[in-house]
Amino acid sequence: MRNIMVTGGAGFIGSNLVRHLILNHPDYNIINVDALTYAGNLANLADIESNPAYRFVKADICDAQAISDIISRYNIDGIIHLAAETHVDRSIVDPLAFARTNMIGTLTLLNCAKDYWEKLPEGYNGKLFYHISTDEVYGSLLHDDPPFTEQTPYTPHSPYSASKAGSDHLVRAYHDTYGMPTLITNCSNNYGPYQFPEKLLPLVINNVRLHRPIPVYGKGDNVRDWLFVEDHARAIDLIFHKGKPGDTYNIGGNCEQRNIDIIRKVVATTDRLLGNPPGYSDSLITFVTDRKGHDLRYAINASKLTRQLGWKPLTSFDEGIERTVAWYLDNRQWLDNVTSGAYTEYYDKMYGRPTTTPQ
Repeated sequence: MRNIMVTGGAGFIGSNLVRHLILNHPDYNIINVDALTYAGNLANLADIESNPAYRFVKADICDAQAISDIISRYNIDGIIHLAAETHVDRSIVDPLAFARTNMIGTLTLLNCAKDYWEKLPEGYNGKLFYHISTDEVYGSLLHDDPPFTEQTPYTPHSPYSASKAGSDHLVRAYHDTYGMPTLITNCSNNYGPYQFPEKLLPLVINNVRLHRPIPVYGKGDNVRDWLFVEDHARAIDLIFHKGKPGDTYNIGGNCEQRNIDIIRKVVATTDRLLGNPPGYSDSLITFVTDRKGHDLRYAINASKLTRQLGWKPLTSFDEGIERTVAWYLDNRQWLDNVTSGAYTEYYDKMYGRPTTTPQ
């Protein structure tokens, strides 16, 4: 049995990854470590919570004592680190929270893992620290620029992307200084089931459902590369097992879309699945003042991952949007519980209040 710790496993990408690992690796114990701040929701894992190979531990990744106890108690030999503050708008309002979680939290995990693994008879043999990062660390592209590669220099523009860039550098430093086996992946925008509704796609779906205005920054011309979350989970699994320690891999969906185009597609799909006539919710689209420091375009070149490990996204954009909209409409109780905050009250009573409370 391998004992794998997934940080942030109650969040969007984390819960999809935990489910994937449980279903595809019956010889693994998966220890989900999450602080259950606003984006962590154990309802995301209700279907596998009774699996004997799954454990949940509530802990803050900045708490060195708690993290050290978990690593030693479960004899952790692999860490897949997803716990992070990720919403750019929140980082503009409260950058210190992002520096704390994304940089100090990552440093704490690295140090606790180093201290435990170095004392084992086998040392780092069979151990791995896998850090999940973002394409936003590379900065912004013009419309005719080539996509980001693993060699693209870091030029982050928001407190969020700067904090993730800092965490990437820390992971590389632990590999180069201490010899810790590490991996880093930088992924494009994820979408799919269980995403927190402040993010673009679930926000649009919910606002169409409730017939509320749909805010669009600027003219909606900003371009993002979109990756279905289950394809991302497959990539993480593959890289965790086959990636070269010390290396970096980009994970992208090969699917660049302007924000306004994806919003219109999601609106049309949601209207159709709700039984509304074509164009029924188009008037909800509302252009608002652009966000500070809003990067124009992100695009990922994932050819290294395809060439070396054989991965490619399997979910087309049309299929992914259809599945995503259908999931949120089929899980309206989950959506209502998250948007109302009712889920946090339940977890506060069960586990205590989160270590950090978002502003």
